[in-house]
Amino acid sequence: MGEKIVAGGFDLSDRQRYRRKLQQCLAGLGRLLAEKRFDRPRNLMGLEIELNLAGSDGLPRMMNAEVLDRIASRDFQTELGMFNLEVNIAPHRLGGRVLDQLAEELRTGLGYAHRKAAEVDAGIVMIGILPTLDAGDLVSANLSDVDRYVLLNDQIVTARGEDFTLDIEGVERLSCTSSSIAPEAACTSVQLHLQVTPGRFARVWNAAQAVAAVQIAVGANSPFLFGKELWRESRPPLFQQATDTRPPELQAQGVRPRTWFGERWVGSAYELFEENLRFFPALLPICDDEEPLRVLDDGGVPRLQELVLHNGTVYRWNRPVYGLADGVPHLRVENRVLPAGPTVTDVVANAAFYYGLVRALAEEPRPLWTRMPFETAAANFENACRHGIEAELEWPRPGRGGGLTRVPAVKLVRDELLPLAAAGLEAWNVEPADRDFYLGVIEGRCRRRVNGASWQVDAFHRALDSGLDRRAALAAVTRRYSVLMHADEPVHTWPAGPGD
Repeated sequence: MGEKIVAGGFDLSDRQRYRRKLQQCLAGLGRLLAEKRFDRPRNLMGLEIELNLAGSDGLPRMMNAEVLDRIASRDFQTELGMFNLEVNIAPHRLGGRVLDQLAEELRTGLGYAHRKAAEVDAGIVMIGILPTLDAGDLVSANLSDVDRYVLLNDQIVTARGEDFTLDIEGVERLSCTSSSIAPEAACTSVQLHLQVTPGRFARVWNAAQAVAAVQIAVGANSPFLFGKELWRESRPPLFQQATDTRPPELQAQGVRPRTWFGERWVGSAYELFEENLRFFPALLPICDDEEPLRVLDDGGVPRLQELVLHNGTVYRWNRPVYGLADGVPHLRVENRVLPAGPTVTDVVANAAFYYGLVRALAEEPRPLWTRMPFETAAANFENACRHGIEAELEWPRPGRGGGLTRVPAVKLVRDELLPLAAAGLEAWNVEPADRDFYLGVIEGRCRRRVNGASWQVDAFHRALDSGLDRRAALAAVTRRYSVLMHADEPVHTWPAGPGD
C-alpha cells in the first residue's frame, strides 16, 4: 500500500485500526447495556486526591520518585509532574459513619506520607495550585519519568503542532507559552467516584453537571499561578489551555477542546462515550489483543480497553467511567471538579455535600436539568471559577412559576442546597452525626464567606502589606497554609494572614 504515514510515533494504519477497535468497543458497550449485564448498585464511592511536594521553604520539590520509594505504599502513585503524588482510597459503601472513616484513613495516610517526605526536606501540600510554582518549574524536564506521561506529552504536542498559549485574565493577567503539557501538572484535584446503574447514570451525571458551579463556589482553592492572582479557581482555564490540541485555526472553527464542560444534558452513558469517538481523535492509538464483540459472543465480558484509554484522554469535569470488578461490568460517574484541600476535613465535607446533593437531585420528580438550560450550567461554572465564594449564579426559581433568578452562591447553598444534601445523605443512610458535622463545614464557609481561595488571597495581600515582595509573600502563604492544612481545622476557621 505504499509508504506509511507516520505522526508522533504512530502510523496511519495504527490510527485506523484503533478507530475500528473503538467502534467495536462502543458496539460492545451498547450490547452490554441492552443485555443489562451491569452490576447491581452497591452504593459504592471512591476518592482520589492529587498532591504537591514542597519543602520547608514553601517551594516545590521535584522528587516524587524518591518520596514514593520512602512511602512504599501502593495507595500512593506518581502523577504528571515530579512534584506531584496521588493518593487513592479504597472504595467504600456510602452509609453509616463512612465520612468519619474516610477522614481517619486520609489523616493516617497523608500524615505518614508527610513524615516520610520530610526525611528529604519535602512535605505534602494539599492545594489546588501550589502558589510558589513558576514557569521554570513547569517544563518537560520536570515531567515524571513514566512512559505514559512522556508519550502523552509527545502526542498532544504533535497534535497541536506549535507551543501552547496560556492566557488567563483574572484579577491580574497571565500570558505566556509552553512547549509541553507540563503546566497541566500544576492542577491538583480531588476525584469523587460514584457507582451507578445504567438506568440512573444520566440522572446522576446531569445532576453533577448542574451543581459543578456550586462545588467550585464553596470549594475554590487555586487563585495563583506563576505569581499572578487569577481566577479564584484557576485550574479549569489552565487545564484547558495546557492540553489544547487545537491550533488557533481549529479553535476559530469551533472544534471542541479536550478539556470541556460539555454542551448538553444526556440521556445515557452511551451518549458520552459516543461523543468521545465522534469529536476527539485518538491521542494514544494503542490496541489491545481483545476482540470485544467475540468476547461477548462467547458469553464473556470485554475489558473495552481502547474505549477506556480514549475516555482517559478526554478531560470532562464529570466523566463517565466503564470498569470491571470480579468480571462484572459497572459504570461510575467521576466528578473531577474540585481542587485538592485545604484540609482533610474540608475534602470530606466537599464529598459529603456532593454525594448528598446528587442523590437528592437525581431523585427529584421534576429534575433540575429540565428547568435550567445547559448553557446556564456552563456559564455558572465559569462564573464560579472566576469569583469563588463571591459568585452569583443563575438558578431556577422555587415553585411552579419557572424561570431563572440570579442568587448569591452562599445564599443558594444555605437556603436550598444544604437541606437537599442532608436529605440525600439520609437516603444513603449516613449517620446524622457525620451528616451534620460535615455539612456544617460547608455552612460555616458560606456564613463566613471564606474558602481556601479567599484565605490564600487575603493572606497574600496581608503579606504584601507587611513589606514582603511577591515571591516572598507567596512562599510565606504556602508555608502557613501547609501548617494549618496538617492541623486539620476547617479553612473557614483559620486565622488571617501568613503568620510568619
